[in-house]
Amino acid sequence: MTQLRLANAPSAARPARFGGVAEAGAVVLVPLAAAALWALLHTPHGLVILLAMVAALIVPGVAAVSILRRRPRAVTPADRVTLGRVGLTGVVAAATVLVLAGSLPARTWVVAAVIGAALLLDAIDGWVARSTGTATDAGARLDMESDAALLLVLSILAAPTAGWWVLAIGAMRYVFVAASWIRPKLRGDLPYSSFRRTVAAIQGVALLVALIPIVPVPLAAASAAIALVLLAASFGRDIIALERA
Repeated sequence: MTQLRLANAPSAARPARFGGVAEAGAVVLVPLAAAALWALLHTPHGLVILLAMVAALIVPGVAAVSILRRRPRAVTPADRVTLGRVGLTGVVAAATVLVLAGSLPARTWVVAAVIGAALLLDAIDGWVARSTGTATDAGARLDMESDAALLLVLSILAAPTAGWWVLAIGAMRYVFVAASWIRPKLRGDLPYSSFRRTVAAIQGVALLVALIPIVPVPLAAASAAIALVLLAASFGRDIIALERA
């Protein structure tokens, strides 16, 4: 986009200077306010309320910093959808603290609805990027990191119901990244894979199923176990491809 530097039009420089500030502020403040209200309604303990608010800030805070560090600092329509998912992830993280503290049941319809909304936004942001012609590398990275963060939070939330082994779903990508620091071959580029994309989508759905109150606990554990097996197969497939490259 052509930038005009006119002495009598200072507004021309504003997008580059202030772009993304409103989005970064909203993605932090909205989940923080929601977490504070939710915590106050469910527990009188100040420490639990504080921890819930801190948990609500972690993922949105990282996303906000990534937006503000962009050069140029442009926020696309797809980014706004992704940031909406990030905000909901912060709310779910606060709920996770309340669950672990015993202030909230492990499975509630309200939390399930928030998770469902977050997964729906995950399905929408890619379509928005393609339909508006605004797909960017920065947006793709934000989307990928947001997906990983949501899965990590959901796996922690589902652990009291399905078993603590379910944490492997949320941790697997971070273990892979850590392994790539030791094994440079794992940093290579992977071609597009419909199998990888489908398996990634299954993880969120399986964890949501595990967190729906009416789903029997054995079925909840089984859905998470199937998702974990598929995820391990997907990562194993990619590791073999990178090693052979």
